[in-house]
Amino acid sequence: MNTEIKKFRNFEITCHTVNTLVIGSGAASLNAAASLHSYGQKDLIIATSKWGGGTSNNAGSDKQTYYKLSLCGEHADSVAEMAKDLFSGHCMHGDIALCEAQGSVEAFMNLVRLGVPFPQDKYGGWAGYKTDNDPRSRATSAGPYTSKLMFQVLAGEVKRKRIKVLDRHQVIALLTDRSRSKAVGALAINMKTKDPLKAFVLVSCMNVILGTGGPAGIYETSVYPVSQSGSVGMAFKAGATGQNLGESQFGIASVKFRWNLSGSYQQAIPSYFSTEKNGRDKREFLNDSFPDFLSLTRAIFLKGNQWPFDPRKIKNHGSSLIDLLVFREITEKGRKVFLDYTRNPSILKGESFSFENLDRDVLDFLAKSEALKDTPLERLIALNSPAYFLYREHGIDLAREPLQIAVGVQHNNGGLKGNIWWESDLKHLFPVGEVNGSHGVYRPGGAALNSGQAGSLRAAKYINAKYNAPAPGPDDLIRESGEQIESKLIQAEMWLKSGKSSNNRLFLKKIRRRMSEAGGVIRSLEKAKTALAEAEEMMKYLPEKTGAGSVKELAEAFLLNDHCMTHLVYLDAIKTYIENGGRSRGSYLVTENENRLPDDLADHKWEPDLCRYDREIEKDILEIGFRNEGIVKKLMKVREIPVQDLWFEKVWKDFVQDNIYGC
Repeated sequence: MNTEIKKFRNFEITCHTVNTLVIGSGAASLNAAASLHSYGQKDLIIATSKWGGGTSNNAGSDKQTYYKLSLCGEHADSVAEMAKDLFSGHCMHGDIALCEAQGSVEAFMNLVRLGVPFPQDKYGGWAGYKTDNDPRSRATSAGPYTSKLMFQVLAGEVKRKRIKVLDRHQVIALLTDRSRSKAVGALAINMKTKDPLKAFVLVSCMNVILGTGGPAGIYETSVYPVSQSGSVGMAFKAGATGQNLGESQFGIASVKFRWNLSGSYQQAIPSYFSTEKNGRDKREFLNDSFPDFLSLTRAIFLKGNQWPFDPRKIKNHGSSLIDLLVFREITEKGRKVFLDYTRNPSILKGESFSFENLDRDVLDFLAKSEALKDTPLERLIALNSPAYFLYREHGIDLAREPLQIAVGVQHNNGGLKGNIWWESDLKHLFPVGEVNGSHGVYRPGGAALNSGQAGSLRAAKYINAKYNAPAPGPDDLIRESGEQIESKLIQAEMWLKSGKSSNNRLFLKKIRRRMSEAGGVIRSLEKAKTALAEAEEMMKYLPEKTGAGSVKELAEAFLLNDHCMTHLVYLDAIKTYIENGGRSRGSYLVTENENRLPDDLADHKWEPDLCRYDREIEKDILEIGFRNEGIVKKLMKVREIPVQDLWFEKVWKDFVQDNIYGC
């Protein structure tokens, strides 16, 4: 890496020249960096707004799932079967599904080698369990902090390899060549610098690996960690295309401390209750919609392994009916909702909890888990004691206080379009992790962690094999992308001249509320149209009304405008899907009226209008991008799973001759 200082307008810019810039410090980004270094390309740097601030190091669940090919037991599994199961989630390209299945063992064993403590039996078997949307027992876990442990071992590998890290560097723009066909660099702000005129950092590179995570910063009701914001807007601005952007996962989570309440948190069968905002009028509101003790406790229990809201699981008192009832209590009735682990749920006043009245499968699970205990708290500790102590570590004692909850956004299955080497249609840009939209409508729990690891390995392999030339210096980059750089510096000058704007937080609040209302778990065409029109209007006036009085506020101003671009593109994707006849699917419900639910959600006569994949907008993949200051969209046919020619001599020859890097 070469470093020098350049003067540009009124700014003194630090310029780095490097083969590959890795943006972000999550598990996918760190794996890409460490793998690229191991393959031989050591000319790389990592730029991150906050080391360890992303989802990987700050999120989890009761036992956070990692999805991989089954590696033990007598039940047969194969790459082909895993690819089919990933592909069956709809709107996922078959070649991508095959790559994620094929790469799962290599990625998993790399984590094992680095020290993630995935459990084995005494014979070396990697035991598994069934997770949501999983027909087999491919799931494994290292506990509540699986992704955090992944981050820790990968961060250790990065440090051992002495890979340069630019911490507190927020990348504000991806730079392209004049033809807008490939990424050639990036512009960042060094938030450790006090002087705004010396805060800009320019990176000239051959490749950009983008691992900035999901669009957490654009939602009001969110399960994402507070430290995660996402910055995919700059990729749209540079010309990269998104796909499946409307396909996000929503589910029940705690509010005070953001955490998924899946698995044993529900299998312990806590009671749900709501109150007025002042804490009065406590009532177990689920009782109004479930006919008996058995159906209520079964639905709560099933919510453990059916955590994401799914419109297919509402009818017949299914587990996703609970999500809707919680959503209604909060958004329509203005009440607070809690889980109580000190009390069992009841149907009739004074009715006692009875194991004999549980569903047979629920009873068998608790018995085999040695969790036939008197209270939800005792059952939770018997099932998974770390799940209890996790909240203790964050100042919440489930033995003493109820847990406030909401239905929030947790993950975006969509993201940027990538090929089988995770390269976007903007060449030399490789989105990895959640920012890569490899998933379809449904995916198995833990498939995102596998995708992030398998995909980042493939990106590193391709860069090392095909894009390993030295990058041009900063003078060449300025000649090629000078107008893009200058536009950002002019924007910075304007904001610094105007000073701190008190409107910045207000604008961010508007973006988040708009997304949660129009792009949340309940959607309608009217709401989406109105929200999109408001987003388009905000895009016009926001740059003029933003301000900054310091380096920190300057970085916040650029991120605010990035969020505005992001929510504009996402809302357009949501509106387009519904407008063209798209129905309820994935983790959201499409309603005819403005986000209004029927009065009796448990009425057997009512059922949502479910997606049947018999319309183009439902069976094809909606691609969407931003070109020439406007949105462009098209429907892409889903690519089938390829038929591989695995004749060894041919594969060997292609491998030796480096002929495997086609698309």
